[in-house]
Amino acid sequence: MQQSVPQIDPAKFRNVLGHYPTGVTIVTGISESDEVLAMVVGTFTSVSIEPPLVAFLPMKSSRTFQELSRCASVCVNVLTGDQEKLGRLIASRRENKLDGVEWEYSPNGAPILTGSLAWLDVRISDTIEAGDHWIAMCQVLDLGVGDASPPLIFFQGGYGRFMVKSLVARVDGDNVGPVRRGARARRILERVATELGGQVQLMAALSPHELVAVATAQGACVNATDDLGERVPMIPPIGDTYVAGGSDEDVEEWLSRGPRLEDHERDLFWGRIEFCRKHGYLASFLPQGGRSSYEAMAAAAQRFAQGNLTPAEERELSEAIARGAVGYEAQEIDDDATYSIGSIVMPVPDEHQRPIFTIRVSQLPHEVPGTRVKEWISHLRPVVQELAQTLAE
Repeated sequence: MQQSVPQIDPAKFRNVLGHYPTGVTIVTGISESDEVLAMVVGTFTSVSIEPPLVAFLPMKSSRTFQELSRCASVCVNVLTGDQEKLGRLIASRRENKLDGVEWEYSPNGAPILTGSLAWLDVRISDTIEAGDHWIAMCQVLDLGVGDASPPLIFFQGGYGRFMVKSLVARVDGDNVGPVRRGARARRILERVATELGGQVQLMAALSPHELVAVATAQGACVNATDDLGERVPMIPPIGDTYVAGGSDEDVEEWLSRGPRLEDHERDLFWGRIEFCRKHGYLASFLPQGGRSSYEAMAAAAQRFAQGNLTPAEERELSEAIARGAVGYEAQEIDDDATYSIGSIVMPVPDEHQRPIFTIRVSQLPHEVPGTRVKEWISHLRPVVQELAQTLAE
């Protein structure tokens, strides 16, 4: 008697299997017509040592695999954690996939991508039907290790990299220098907090992906726990003063982080970048709910600071940060209008004019006229120069 096969929801299947991490590979080859071929493959495995066999599993619908299957040999390139952009680029292209990408010929004539963690020259020996995929069984012809860096990992629908605990500790130690420099600015921050009556933070860029509060001061009646936290991810809208000092390509890369942005959201964040480049500051605006609007964003940022996030948690936190109720539309301050300011931020250039530091003032009085907001901004401009000089000493 034939047993019936239970129906499994495809979404549930993908979700559960997404909890098993896999490496990321790019399979390359040269077609019979000398076209350079490349496809991203998430399922690659060792099969046998004697004889040396490996396999990868492309989708049946893949036109690129149809071409690769006719190649005399193909090369499996294992990606490092630094090659996520490369993987996304090749996955997004329909043709000319390796245009602008550095590579060299393998011993058997297929492309080895520069910077790959490892490569395997293989010949597809058998193609086995497996549901909506093929199992491409391959004989290993040659292989080698390239850039011995942590690999790129796909887990819970997101990309990351494997890192041993000793490396994590070293990365966490990167904030020692900025914290020591930030300590020099504490008296300045305390003075400004007293003068403006809010919370003043000096934020430093640990990397292009993370900011850390290296010094904080509070004015009277300020809730020190009601804010972003000590470490925050540099995803829109956070980090705009930092990326505004870079190239347009840097801005586009920043916009690609976090949740997928709608066109109007991209326009909004680009507007902030252009405003910061022109005016040297940015502000956020609280809706009627006041500082309670910051609660979800603050909770998300504080959870990020604890570390050890799964990709699913990172996406959830990114969503909370990027789509909070706080208003981020860049606008000129009208003297006659009334404002509840969420925060005012200004980049603080280092000795090389790079915006490594940012001064952030928050928890300011609500429902104030535009003239007072302009006074706050004018008050902060010489403070930025004072901080730049102090931090450079």
